[in-house]
Amino acid sequence: MSHPDGLPIPRRYWALLALALGTTLAVLDGAIANIALPTIARELHSDPATSIWVVNAYQMVIMITLLPLASLAERVGYRRIYLGGLALFTVASLGCALSHTLATLTAARVVQGLGAAGLMSVNIAVLRSIFPARLLGQGVAINASIVAVSSAIGPTIASGILSIANWNWLFAVNVPIGVVALLVGLRAMPNNEVHNRPYDYLSAVLNAFTFGLAILAVDGLGHPGGRNWVIAEFAGAILIGIVFVRRQLSQPAPLLPVDLLRIPMFAMAIGTSVCAFTSQMLAFVSLPFYLQDALGRSQVETGLLMTPWPLTIVVIAPIAGRLSDRVPAGVLGGIGLFSFAAGLALLAMLPAHPSAFDIVWRMAICGFGYGMFQTPNNRAILSSAPRERTGGASGMLGTARLTGQTFGAALVALIFGTVPGHGTTVTLVVGACFAAAAAIVSLGRLANRSVATA
Repeated sequence: MSHPDGLPIPRRYWALLALALGTTLAVLDGAIANIALPTIARELHSDPATSIWVVNAYQMVIMITLLPLASLAERVGYRRIYLGGLALFTVASLGCALSHTLATLTAARVVQGLGAAGLMSVNIAVLRSIFPARLLGQGVAINASIVAVSSAIGPTIASGILSIANWNWLFAVNVPIGVVALLVGLRAMPNNEVHNRPYDYLSAVLNAFTFGLAILAVDGLGHPGGRNWVIAEFAGAILIGIVFVRRQLSQPAPLLPVDLLRIPMFAMAIGTSVCAFTSQMLAFVSLPFYLQDALGRSQVETGLLMTPWPLTIVVIAPIAGRLSDRVPAGVLGGIGLFSFAAGLALLAMLPAHPSAFDIVWRMAICGFGYGMFQTPNNRAILSSAPRERTGGASGMLGTARLTGQTFGAALVALIFGTVPGHGTTVTLVVGACFAAAAAIVSLGRLANRSVATA
């Protein structure tokens, strides 16, 4: 049964618990795998270049299946895709825990990535089914806080587990949490109205090749040699992408939601999100190198110095969520993104021998700006899409995040290879520019809103 104005209490809280646990698993798994990669490579007798596929396989599968699963969810229901993804993720986590070779671990991570894509493709859409429209901003804020907390505690949890057990337990801990989330979700998660249009399998294949080749090409930019392959991959992604987009223009409910991108508010919110996630990744990837290599901080100190960023998001996101129910997203996003740009610029101007306080308050400014932007922007993406296209909107939100993160990480590799010795400063300046551009686009929504209401 569909609930157009949210679930009643206490069922709303139980459904939120299932959503929170699943989201936490997906976010934590990415963080702990990155931290554990050197240990995994050493114990499985693999070189770093090969072992990186433990991370890349997971990320790539999510990227190429996110939109197909979001489109499928509009036909079979968000509940089925979310709970199916949760079950698959839990089973694959057990497979990862039982792996004893790099090949079996990578294969299990592929399956785990498919499960994570099921979770990520519809988690925001499920929020829209759980919360009444008047409280949607609060629901999105809760989700942002969950992601921020999971990101903050991921390295700590990974370090704690590795100090007392082998790397297999990093994945084994997912299993009981996944089982609990699945049991709660089966009882509490709502159904939604679905449509019976035929599924576009050809578009799903074109989507996979477009995004898959694009990711490989962007990743190749950060590695010396192989330029011919990079050019070929970019060319393939562009050509297949053109065919893919042209096909979407003729579909009533396209897999790539070009129909939603015709809505100015939706398109501007998605563009803002891509720029913001690019900025965030430019900082997140480059700052640990600066803190450890340039300043000589330990891994633990690096984690603590970066923690104010996500912790500030935890504090600000609920406030921004409540404000977003009354204040236009363009205003909140503009304020947040200009603050975020200022924080990145201040980090780029750190003194040669900064104290911990010098670093911490700048990190907090970044967190304030990002927290003030993220929740209102996500709410704008959801509320500007028709309810029957919430699955497409949720999938596009996830795609924007992954696109920005992938592009940001590739830019870090490219900048570090081009300007060695000053890479972090340059990445932070570039990140500030992306954030400032996103702020201008966000404020541009006010003009668009005025035209639409005139």
